[in-house]
Amino acid sequence: MTPSSGPSSSGEQTLRPGDTRILEQYLSHLRIERGLSQNTLSAYRRDLERYLAELAREDVDPADVDPQRLTDWVQTLRTGSDGGSALSASSVARALAAVRGLHSFLDAERVSTTGDPSRLVPTPSIPSRLPHPLSIDQVEALLTAAGSPGTGRDSAERALRDRALLELLYGIGARISEAIGLDLDDVDRDQRCVILRGKGDKHRIVPVGRYALEALDAYLTRGRPALAAHGAGTAAIFLGSRGTRLTRQAAWQVVQRAAEDAELGELPTPISPHTLRHSYATHLLHGGADVRSVQELLGHASVTTTQLYTQVTVDSLRETHAGAHPRARRGA
Repeated sequence: MTPSSGPSSSGEQTLRPGDTRILEQYLSHLRIERGLSQNTLSAYRRDLERYLAELAREDVDPADVDPQRLTDWVQTLRTGSDGGSALSASSVARALAAVRGLHSFLDAERVSTTGDPSRLVPTPSIPSRLPHPLSIDQVEALLTAAGSPGTGRDSAERALRDRALLELLYGIGARISEAIGLDLDDVDRDQRCVILRGKGDKHRIVPVGRYALEALDAYLTRGRPALAAHGAGTAAIFLGSRGTRLTRQAAWQVVQRAAEDAELGELPTPISPHTLRHSYATHLLHGGADVRSVQELLGHASVTTTQLYTQVTVDSLRETHAGAHPRARRGA
């Protein structure tokens, strides 16, 4: 085999034909057998192209990788010494997860000569990062800002759309991909619930509150028809300016514009669509919901993920206790 030159200056990866074939077979397996989303598949592709390019540069066959070589590669990700960008611990863990899956696949297909070397490679420790939810007042300010018409074509209709989108993000705790993926038939007004398609094409039914339903009805009645007139017809609920399904990037921009207009002041972290999901979960727990119920509502595969939000709640309770209880005050 002829070694490749590794990552190019433009950031593109140079792979050998055999490695490209392995990569496409594995991604096809993930798409068909495991039903992974396109976003996840794209992330896996980027990580695996970087990995396979480095193996090609060293003239190593993916079927012959040993644990030490894989460990060395993980270290290069933190420094960027392979020619790519230096990655955080969480990004390294994500890349290693993609590579673990590839080697497990090669082992199961009896292609590997070394078994699954990734089983002997430890995952980098990731610092626990707690979400920073908005207060209820901040959420209300954000929603109000989203519903304020701007300028330009269909500005009033887009304001109805933006308010409905943010009401749903906060009102049902949807991921941004789940919200923009909603179709008209996914909403059951009689049962006051919607069907969300989560990671791995897993479906869940979640209840919708009055405010979110009212915002959605207003948009579907007075906003969506004007936006739909610019397109050829689609079942998508949330539409862009061309009458097609709202893109993920456009939805992010909706949240960013609302955050700027709401003038929420200095915040610990920038506001994103996921901020509303964090706020939804935290406010539920503050209101007395149990962790298992919140886990189901969020569509978390593991309750461990949901328990991050309980820590936020405990911290706020600790502050309340410290400020109100006579035996908790400093100097008492």
